[in-house]
Amino acid sequence: MSVVFVLSPNGKRLMPTNRCGHVRHLLKDGKAKIVSRHPFTIQLQYECPEIVQELEIGVDSGYINVGVSLKSKDKEFFSAEFKLLEDEKKKHDARRMYRRTRRNRLRYRKCRFNKNRKKEGWIAPSLRHKAEAQVQVVERICKVAPVTKVTVEVGKFDPALLKAMKTGKEIPQGVDYQHGPLYFADSLRAAVFQRDNYTCQICKRSPLTSSTPVYLHTHHALYWKGRHADTLDELITVCNKCHTSKNHQKGGKLWGLEPKVATLEGATFMNIVRWYIVNLLKEKLQDIEVAHTYGAVTDRKRKNLRIEKTHAADAYCIGDFAPSKRADVQRYKKLRRNKRCLEKFYDAKYIDIRDNQIKSGQELGCGRTNRRESRHTENNMRIYHGKKTKTGQRRIRRIRYPVQSGDVIRVEKRIFRSCHGVMSGGKCVLILSASESQTGKAVTSSLSKVRVIRHCSGWKKTA
Repeated sequence: MSVVFVLSPNGKRLMPTNRCGHVRHLLKDGKAKIVSRHPFTIQLQYECPEIVQELEIGVDSGYINVGVSLKSKDKEFFSAEFKLLEDEKKKHDARRMYRRTRRNRLRYRKCRFNKNRKKEGWIAPSLRHKAEAQVQVVERICKVAPVTKVTVEVGKFDPALLKAMKTGKEIPQGVDYQHGPLYFADSLRAAVFQRDNYTCQICKRSPLTSSTPVYLHTHHALYWKGRHADTLDELITVCNKCHTSKNHQKGGKLWGLEPKVATLEGATFMNIVRWYIVNLLKEKLQDIEVAHTYGAVTDRKRKNLRIEKTHAADAYCIGDFAPSKRADVQRYKKLRRNKRCLEKFYDAKYIDIRDNQIKSGQELGCGRTNRRESRHTENNMRIYHGKKTKTGQRRIRRIRYPVQSGDVIRVEKRIFRSCHGVMSGGKCVLILSASESQTGKAVTSSLSKVRVIRHCSGWKKTA
């Protein structure tokens, strides 16, 4: 059951409705017009009583998943779960790389200010983005609904206690909070080697017992998940023969390792930005009451109502109202709206003389990570190069096309809710992939026949 937000002819916010059939007739008869599609909002074209009820929003803030519930005393109108971006730090790192590369091409310019000094209240960009995305969701609803109160769940977490509980270690007490994991070690590298008994965790070779030289390295075990934290739990000991570029790829020995590590990103995020979200909402919504509550209160209310724990259920339990009529949960996923990658590299293809299979140049590489290392080792796969079947290419994007991935488009009386983007150098649009179409073939259309109804708003509805 979808919700439609309603505005009066003079722009006043009226009560939302779930009568989608009635809304469809109003639009068809010209008695209403669409003013927004996310969230879907109409404006009436005739005079009507402007009677509204008290509405409140419950927000279950989080690191990845956010629950939002719009409800009155008698009915829940809107219930949704929003999934935020998980690789935001990686995108900021890529932007930093492009920026530095661009500046290095210019002449040297003297620094005009101290760029290392941060303003008071500074928050890392990746965390600030997640906090502002949650505020943006609430702000959009408040612009089209007569909301009188917004309640946000905030909580303070003890990372050391959570880490001990997740890993089964002894609960810290007293001075244990002052003795971290490196308290008795000289360095992080030495602590990793001592914990692993100076033994490679892949092939079990050790310089203490091997007759041949063995060189040990510290390896980020969860790099394949995008995690590169320099913590003792995420680092393992590997030897020089296992720590190769080939083993870092899919199918390699280092790909897929998953040590038992307590993830504390969510707890750390809430400790940093919990009051930032509340204060930002108070700044944005000056005519609406903004309050906060704690997770213990939400948990007790949810158990009293005998509701299964979800992000949407927690948002429903936050606030003063607990109506009996529940709304269907809608799920949205945050999309990346700008793609800064201007160039792509497609690797060359060779025939592997061992099995006559076509493989990329990276798969048949020499295995070294820098030029100081010799490529004539047992990991050298270049000796199996056969005939080259495809030459490596560089593709550079020179223009920005009017149709982007995720846009709602119309093609000859048919509407497609999400396209895949432009292909063939801007000549056609990929509407459905081969797996999505019933015929098993990709569905495309000429760019001249495509009309964009709505550009991707940054949120994609998944369920």
